[in-house]
Amino acid sequence: MSTRLQIAKKDILSVFERSSQRVFTRTQINKILAENRGFWRLAESTTFANFSEFLKKKGKLQKHEFQFPNRKEIRYSWGNVPLYALLMSLRPRCYFCHYTAIQFHGLTEQDPKNIYINHEQQSGPGSGQLEQGRINAAFKRQPRMTKNFSEYDGLTIYLINGMNTNHLGVDEREVGEGNAKFTMRITDLERTLIDAAVRPFYSGGVWEVIKAFRNAAKDVSTNRLGALLKKLKYVYPYHQAIGFYLDRSGTYSSKVVSAFRDKFDYEFDFYLTYDMKNPRYIERWRLFVPEGL
Repeated sequence: MSTRLQIAKKDILSVFERSSQRVFTRTQINKILAENRGFWRLAESTTFANFSEFLKKKGKLQKHEFQFPNRKEIRYSWGNVPLYALLMSLRPRCYFCHYTAIQFHGLTEQDPKNIYINHEQQSGPGSGQLEQGRINAAFKRQPRMTKNFSEYDGLTIYLINGMNTNHLGVDEREVGEGNAKFTMRITDLERTLIDAAVRPFYSGGVWEVIKAFRNAAKDVSTNRLGALLKKLKYVYPYHQAIGFYLDRSGTYSSKVVSAFRDKFDYEFDFYLTYDMKNPRYIERWRLFVPEGL
């Protein structure tokens, strides 16, 4: 004897086939069930578990689990979808950043196994007055790195709670075709370079950041780079690190590097990265860098 789900199979599957949405949360699938239960003449006892199991067996529904330490995230796709489409659904308005954006913009020859996603937080209180002693103490320690990551299909997905920038320098791109079209959000070229300089440990390390600056030379606007950096209003003087990367990459003219340098003040000694052993001091940028860089 056929069940009501089997009788309504054609109509049920048609809703998902016609939909432009390909990635769903449990709540969204439950909403589809609730809105169509009467038309499909399904019993009130038909639960999400019944419905989703039916969609997996008779349709194209697939279940994807991301085991983040604080909360397991489950997403459902109708058929095969690109991984980035699943990841874009993890948080509202999240976007790809750091090493993932470096790879997307073609600034590395590496094939990173880590994927970085930024979810901006609410604005918090300021960090107070900048002092040389506080800078020294902060950068002599190991950096604070997120522990919010999940292994998935041979990759490590990092979900970063970034500072609130009002999504400055984040692009939206439509990728795919037809019902397989998705919106991909990712930092643009200049924002990517800034993020890499601010958090090199999320970007493959300082050597990979130098390579990214070198490979970006033909496309990046250093004027926009400086303007964007000022708008981001970092407490630390990251312009000293970025200026060094421009200088050290060897692909920007001395005129371009000097023009960038002249946009900023140089009140403090700063550090290219954290926890350096026997760093070397670059006087032009008032910057400590790893020995041998």
